Amino acid sequence: MTTATRVALVTGAARGIGAATVLALADADWAVLAVDAVAEDPALPYSMSTPADLAAVVDEANGRAGSADRVRPYVADVRDLAALEAAVAEAETRWGGLDAAVAAAGVIAGGVPLWQMRTEQERAVLDVDLGGVIALARAAVPALLRRPEPRAGRFLAVASAAATRGMPMLAVYCAAKAGVTGLIRALAVELASTGVTANAVSPGSTDTPILAESARLYGRPDAAVFAGQQPMERLLDPAEVAAVLAFLAGPASSGMTGAVVPVDGGLAL
Repeated sequence: MTTATRVALVTGAARGIGAATVLALADADWAVLAVDAVAEDPALPYSMSTPADLAAVVDEANGRAGSADRVRPYVADVRDLAALEAAVAEAETRWGGLDAAVAAAGVIAGGVPLWQMRTEQERAVLDVDLGGVIALARAAVPALLRRPEPRAGRFLAVASAAATRGMPMLAVYCAAKAGVTGLIRALAVELASTGVTANAVSPGSTDTPILAESARLYGRPDAAVFAGQQPMERLLDPAEVAAVLAFLAGPASSGMTGAVVPVDGGLAL
């Protein structure tokens, strides 16, 4: 077992905000288990991350950390509770415990009114974007609570501006992300004075594969068209969202729980 100061588990780690979060935590001297399904989903019409994507993130993170073993890959689907429990056990065995869990895995589908959406796509969005956060909480919170007092555990999730904005032809995605914000608020109350907090970030239009798929669903040429929706008039970089997640994972966020922090270029204004 390798001893590390702080240990995190990040889902959706192979690309997008999840990958950026792995890098941000590695930069801050965390040990990280980088979790991703790295497999195509037959219900979804766009490409998922690959084993090569995950390996590249892990290699970059370890290069930044100056260690060959600070960040480790782990293949698991967030829809599989047993697989997430095994991932948590791996982090505890390898590094002696768990201090933060970040639910960043996400998919998107839609492009048609709710009543025309294919059932298998609806299920994929709900099961990954909301069910995956619930499953990670079920698997990771007990490990966060296994740390001795005084604890400083962090459970974090990636919500979306879609949690509060009605986005046509993305109704199920909006519902899933609204569910994430409700879950975080309730979980924060359940954790109360345990020393473990629960918070979320709510990104706006961020330059990720999900945004590229959103552009395709809306029949737009590329994701750049979404920049104009935000007062900052640009897309966010995943690293900007990851920086806030890294802050929430650290000791400076000790007075925050149940918060949903907008990182949206002013989209919610």
